[in-house]
Amino acid sequence: MKPRAIVTGAAGFLGSHLVDRLLTDGWMVLGIDNLSSGRLENLALARERQGFQFRRADLRRKLRLPPATAIFHLASPASPPRYEADPIGTLEVNAFGTAQVLAHAVSCGARVLVSSTSEVYGDPQVHPQPESYWGHVNPIGVRSCYDEGKRFLEALCAAWQRQRGADVRIARIFNTYGPRMAPDDGRVVSNFFVQGWRGAPITVQGTGRQSRSFCYVDDLIEGLVRLYAAPPDTGPVNLGNPRGEATVLQLATRIRRLTGDRSPIVFVPRAADDPERRRPDLRKARRILDWEPKVPLATGLSRTSEYFHRLADRRGR
Repeated sequence: MKPRAIVTGAAGFLGSHLVDRLLTDGWMVLGIDNLSSGRLENLALARERQGFQFRRADLRRKLRLPPATAIFHLASPASPPRYEADPIGTLEVNAFGTAQVLAHAVSCGARVLVSSTSEVYGDPQVHPQPESYWGHVNPIGVRSCYDEGKRFLEALCAAWQRQRGADVRIARIFNTYGPRMAPDDGRVVSNFFVQGWRGAPITVQGTGRQSRSFCYVDDLIEGLVRLYAAPPDTGPVNLGNPRGEATVLQLATRIRRLTGDRSPIVFVPRAADDPERRRPDLRKARRILDWEPKVPLATGLSRTSEYFHRLADRRGR
């Protein structure tokens, strides 16, 4: 009999790619999403395959869940406009939703992989960021609902692991990009591609010298699968691409070229609490998971450009 996985946030960018991978690997998958930020079209391929079920449900409310071998907990808004628009809901899903997932996992003996984020490091004073770094976070800023929500998620997982024997793996995910990003999710890659293919100005916040490390989605999903299989008591593990570090202005220039050099680059005020630099220290992932990203930034951006070009054509028609 095939093992069953529950994927929360299944209709999101990362969740839908993970669903596809698990189905390919022979799992039966129950996808759960309240569709507040996820999109059913992301699950179009999965819904045509045997072994997949979808349930529209909100993890902030008590749910009856079936027994499972694995739970991949990815439910949470992940882009600044989405979590800033619903800060209470973001905190609640990372608190109440995570507690519900952990309780169910312990009751049925499932292993849990939870998606945390590089945002737990805040605006880091250590570069690159190792898992041992405790971070530099504004606990009451506009981004705090996400930053502190994920920090609480990690603390809750650690407490359940110590006190109730939960079998948990924690992924600290750095900036990830690729097909199925929502065109309106407000992150720099999607923003720049949408603006570029429309011929609209590409809006760079501040001076554009702030940097991010960009990991292609296929690499990230491979990292999640390997982390799920990692030994117990692994602790949080960074998943991202240190070789994909680029300034926001460099990224805008690359995307401008890919979209036909039609869009001017303009500078706008920088968002509050926007981190200056972000790059993962991958020593732990290399040692424990034998994993590191393979897709170069140029290749990943080219593939992502094709996706946004198709979206622009479809919307134009």
